[in-house]
Amino acid sequence: MPKKRMEFKAIIPEITMSIRNQKKIVLLFALWLTLLPIMAQKGYQAKLPDIKEKAYYTLEDFNRVDKFDVHIHINTVQPYFIHQAIKDRFFFLDIVDDRPFGVPMDEQQAFAKFHLTNFPNQMNFATTFKVSNWNQKDWVATTIAHLKKSFAQGAIAVKIWKNIGMDLRSENGDFVMVDHPRIDSLLTFLSDNDIPLLGHNGEPRDCWLPLEEMTFNQGYYGAHPEYHMYLHPEYPSYEDQINARDNMLKKHPNLNFMGAHLGSLEWSLEELAKRLDAYPKMRVDITRMPNLKLHTFNDRQKTREFFITYQDRLIYGTDTAINPMDKPAELKDRIHQKWLDEWAFLVTDRPLELKGYGQLKGLKLPREVIDKIYFENASRFLVFTKKE
Repeated sequence: MPKKRMEFKAIIPEITMSIRNQKKIVLLFALWLTLLPIMAQKGYQAKLPDIKEKAYYTLEDFNRVDKFDVHIHINTVQPYFIHQAIKDRFFFLDIVDDRPFGVPMDEQQAFAKFHLTNFPNQMNFATTFKVSNWNQKDWVATTIAHLKKSFAQGAIAVKIWKNIGMDLRSENGDFVMVDHPRIDSLLTFLSDNDIPLLGHNGEPRDCWLPLEEMTFNQGYYGAHPEYHMYLHPEYPSYEDQINARDNMLKKHPNLNFMGAHLGSLEWSLEELAKRLDAYPKMRVDITRMPNLKLHTFNDRQKTREFFITYQDRLIYGTDTAINPMDKPAELKDRIHQKWLDEWAFLVTDRPLELKGYGQLKGLKLPREVIDKIYFENASRFLVFTKKE
């Protein structure tokens, strides 16, 4: 509250609320009304506290802060998600994948370009490349030409997906890993041009565990046994996936890289910290929020210290998919509530419930850490400035 602002409610506690003193109250109130025009002329105006002066945000600050969600998949021309993002002050990156299921890559990119045309101030998009032509001799040249065309159409980053390492095979039947020599040429092109790369390499460690030993993924892998690697020991191991990704970063130290889903190291903050220390240009998104809540449940202080130590390397994201069958009102309410709940976890120390485990306290990270995680780190990684 401004120091020179005279507030009547500050006077009331000093006056005994009795019948004989009511005249004093009336006189004081009249005096306050008399002074109002003078105060207005001298610039005494009511305003909210400057948010930049606060050491910590609150739940109520959610709609006062610009935020960025670095991991969104829009699979429809409908704009209802973007309308909710605008309402909640979220900017975002729409990501195109080369998936063997769902909406094909070219259609995903068409949706991204459509929305970029209509909402250029609210979003950016990351393109990708196909591997169905992997065994063709001109794959590298064709892929780079495709990426250049995508950049001309507005893409600002590239996504490399888990099909490399988990689906793609060479002519002799061997799995193609992300550190394959042919991929080096593509990564050198990205590195030389400072083009950001988002890498979904491998899967959560749960993927290689029996269902009963998993933390949060029983439902998905129970419904999709074809992706449950515990059932497919002939496929590359979890360690194979992580080692290939690490080797890729060793070979390309200047690559502007973000590991999706906590770099597939969601199960161990120690292992994630080792990679962030070893690869200075590596960042990760924090889309596996249940794992972070579990770390907080087990050791809140340790988790909080991790966030503060690596505050320049963590980027907020949700991995939200927006599909044609979504009901607009339900989708908008769901994503708003998710954004709000995760804001509460990161900025407050309110008690929260982690299903299957129990109650934990939010991390209540300092304002400057929140600013980095929710906007500044994405801005630096994607090399963009906020559009007004």
